[in-house]
Amino acid sequence: MDFSYTQEQKMLQESVQKFVQKSYDFETRNKIMASERGYSEENWQLFAELGWLTVAFSEADGGFGASAVDLILMMDEFGKAMLVEPFVPTTVLGGGLISALGSAEQRAEFIPKIMEGGLQLACAYAEANSRYNLSSVTTTARVNGDSVTIDGLKIAVLNGSNANKLLVVARESGARTDREGISVFMVDADAPGVSIQAYTNIDGKMSAQVSFEAVKVAVAARLGAAGRAIGALETVIDRATVAVSAEAAGALEAMLQKTVEYSKVRKQFGTAIGTFQALQHRMVDMFIECQLARSIVIRAAMKLDSADDEIEKARAVSAAKSRVGKAIRTVSQEAVQIHGGIGMTDEMDVGHLFKCVTALAMMFGDTDYHTARFAAL
Repeated sequence: MDFSYTQEQKMLQESVQKFVQKSYDFETRNKIMASERGYSEENWQLFAELGWLTVAFSEADGGFGASAVDLILMMDEFGKAMLVEPFVPTTVLGGGLISALGSAEQRAEFIPKIMEGGLQLACAYAEANSRYNLSSVTTTARVNGDSVTIDGLKIAVLNGSNANKLLVVARESGARTDREGISVFMVDADAPGVSIQAYTNIDGKMSAQVSFEAVKVAVAARLGAAGRAIGALETVIDRATVAVSAEAAGALEAMLQKTVEYSKVRKQFGTAIGTFQALQHRMVDMFIECQLARSIVIRAAMKLDSADDEIEKARAVSAAKSRVGKAIRTVSQEAVQIHGGIGMTDEMDVGHLFKCVTALAMMFGDTDYHTARFAAL
């Protein structure tokens, strides 16, 4: 399998690298996290100007091509810098659902706004008892003529506090875990009956718990056919899973590099700890885990871009997330152990990287879930 990148992909990767090196150091990130919105609106507009917000969309929608390989190149670099801007919730999740389910009119109305940086989205799909089962939906959508009434509670809504519109996964018919009967509706974040409780995740990104009490929207706010959204939702979540796996791979590489650098300057018994053979072996193990994680993520992205059937694509995604989860455990714990107590302080970026990869390990399914899913497919 050829893992080499095209010239265009290398240029995309270099553009993100230059931005990170010039404008997104550790101190800058901390200031952005401490701001009211939790991300930089100036950076978001820059992303739009650089064309990064088009990467997740097809050429038919005016985008860069919707290549999963292009996407992971960016996410890898984002992970190294611990980027907190809501790229995944707005473009990959929200934009992906609009692209997959929306009518021609809906795509023409919303996708250009996303790519121009003028529309923030959040996908409200997870519920308290759903675990990682996308078809476990108790939020209801009752149709009455030309209107729909939505009631329910959604948790862990990424970018929920900053979104202009919420893409709400709700059940129109069927029992709690039925695959049929699930639809997606676009709801204004400030609509009557919508209550948003914002909070910051352990990785510094904004999230929210969102409740819907008799929220009324037009039937035209539904994306796609009634009760037929589960397939598109699974496909979009799989793409987001590969994206955050690439983000984790980038963060793990940053942890490895910082650990190696630290071992060269930290002295014990009058000599740099990097000269101790036992620690050298542990850092080699970290390197191997990073390479395995990156390779399997690239393979999963290439599978998503291929003509393989949906089961093969899903297996590749779960294999990648499972392998990345194991790498996260090994590399992050070793990095902190080699740094010692200082590795968990707020002053050291390694501690923040540890928090980031810990959150990414759980996002869209942990290692156990994806191992079981791979075996079941």
